[in-house]
Amino acid sequence: MTVEKLYRALEARIPRELSCDWDNDGLMCSGNTEKEVHRVLVALDITEEIVLRAVKEKYDLIVSHHPLIFRPLSAVTTEDTVAKKVIALLAAGVGAMSFHTRLDAVSGGVNDVLAQRLGLSDVVPFGNGDEAIGRIGYLETPVSLEEFAHRVKEATGASYVQISDAGRRVHRVALLGGAGGDDADAAMRAGADTYLTGELKHHQLTEGPERGMNLIMGGHFFTENPVCERLRELLLEIDPALAVTVADSNPVRFI
Repeated sequence: MTVEKLYRALEARIPRELSCDWDNDGLMCSGNTEKEVHRVLVALDITEEIVLRAVKEKYDLIVSHHPLIFRPLSAVTTEDTVAKKVIALLAAGVGAMSFHTRLDAVSGGVNDVLAQRLGLSDVVPFGNGDEAIGRIGYLETPVSLEEFAHRVKEATGASYVQISDAGRRVHRVALLGGAGGDDADAAMRAGADTYLTGELKHHQLTEGPERGMNLIMGGHFFTENPVCERLRELLLEIDPALAVTVADSNPVRFI
């Protein structure tokens, strides 16, 4: 299957119309869209390390969640870190495609995968206005916030999570992988007693108990990375002959 056909097959499953207006994703980089794809590297981010691995190990394509190119490039030289990666990929004949907020919003995407791992039921979308990319559902058996936080760590592989305890049992949970601080109010309006996201501002964490909603900050990478396994599954559904590897793209370590 060619780069172009594989992208179109993924786009049919993860439609562009689900993307937020401000987003930029899609087929990010390809020197030859008619190139046959045999080996695919899946990662949350296309870091320099991921690019070097793809080139060295002769992958044909990288598929990521976070866009390789998010803001317009003002120049294509090795002085720019993003342009440098694009140059390296083009020189080696490696393509790159990214599926960002549409993968958050799509059924079975980032937030549904996270909800499933946490054992939520009756899961439905929630969010601000037309961009309802978060999910809200129920735990069958309410638990303490600390117990649920341990479940989040186990489900995501996070080194640690931060919690702000409003003194409520965890039962109706809203979640949004990644940077979901702007949706905290929407989670409260949706009736959540607990909100899980990757990033929250300090004042949100300190005000959580005062506002009566438990908060969990699970880390941007960790709350989204589980979707990489789903991307691998989608690729194999499209073409079972593909060799697909999921890579850990997180350069951040905890000491």
